[in-house]
Amino acid sequence: MLIGLVGKPSSGKSTFFKAATLAEVEIASYPFTTIKPNHGVGYVRIDCIDKDFNEQCNPREGYCINHQRFVPVELMDVAGLVPGASEGKGLGNQFLDDLRQANAFIQIVDLSGKTNEQGQNAENTDIRNDIKFLEKELDLWFSNILKKVWKTFAKSIETSKSKFSEQIATQFSGLKIDENLVKEVMLKVKLDYEKPTSWTEEEVFGFARKLRQISKPMIIAANKCDTPKAKENLEIIKNEFPEYPIIPCSSEAELALREAHKDKLIEYISGDKEFKILEKEKLNDKQKTALDFVQKNVLDIYNSTGIQNVLNKTVFELLNYIAIFPAGVNKLADSKGNVLPDCFLVPAGSTALDFAYKLHSDFGDNFARATDVKTKKSIGKDHELKHRDAIEIHTN
Repeated sequence: MLIGLVGKPSSGKSTFFKAATLAEVEIASYPFTTIKPNHGVGYVRIDCIDKDFNEQCNPREGYCINHQRFVPVELMDVAGLVPGASEGKGLGNQFLDDLRQANAFIQIVDLSGKTNEQGQNAENTDIRNDIKFLEKELDLWFSNILKKVWKTFAKSIETSKSKFSEQIATQFSGLKIDENLVKEVMLKVKLDYEKPTSWTEEEVFGFARKLRQISKPMIIAANKCDTPKAKENLEIIKNEFPEYPIIPCSSEAELALREAHKDKLIEYISGDKEFKILEKEKLNDKQKTALDFVQKNVLDIYNSTGIQNVLNKTVFELLNYIAIFPAGVNKLADSKGNVLPDCFLVPAGSTALDFAYKLHSDFGDNFARATDVKTKKSIGKDHELKHRDAIEIHTN
């Protein structure tokens, strides 16, 4: 799974990325600080099932604190997109190409309203335009791919009688789009798929737009929620864009808390609404002031910094994934004694057989049955799994 961070320059994307991953990246208040995409590991947070078994888990990947399991997901931060990116402005074609393999987008929007669409300092900008122009550039990205080949493509569909869904999937295969996804779009966009040569430019664009919306769903991280105009701007974009999940957040606050936790100055779990100062005498006046500001202006108002909420909502609601633990009825630990070392993210609706293949192709090929470790009940290959299930696979 790959989640791409998008937005205009200087919106706080790199700060969000560092806050989520603690990766070392350059952060500056000028456009195009990020040129090459940054890759890192963020985490979704779930209630660990180790508590159900009165155990303490030992994750192979990720970590677990106070029975809160953090499961890794890959994040990618690309350079800021500007109006005209789909035509190559601001090296836009390069940055859009970097996003091909993303499963979903998190758009970082600057709630302060103090930067224009180019990422330059400005006052009282209409942040609705930030969302509108980025939507447009992403839609043009998809439609341009289609328009380049449309005449030849449309004629071949009609003369060869080949399947429209199959041909579109082939055309967009580099963007992780398969035939099933194309069929989903076809059900929503009512057009004559047997005679695509009759489509207007507007219909081609509309199809490409819907394909983008479904294949690359997007959530909005309303960043800098602790700035003076943040609340006003948050309500504006919520009213203007009800189709998007919009979560207020403060990347700077999360980064400050995570680094203070790393330095053992505070005890903090990402997503919590408070932190605990470990040794007050070790904090200087600047640190005390900063932590007090975060508590009063972010955590007390929004109940978290919002960063963890954005990641969780992206994975579990936008992409509709669930977390499944491989385990044994009589043995929760692996051969090295690590308790519940693994946790996998799989699409909702996955079956026991799907999960077996997720673990290893041999498990799928030789699947006999599975066991729900919590209930100790035997389940078949078609049994649909639920979030936080623990499953043991039995093979022939």
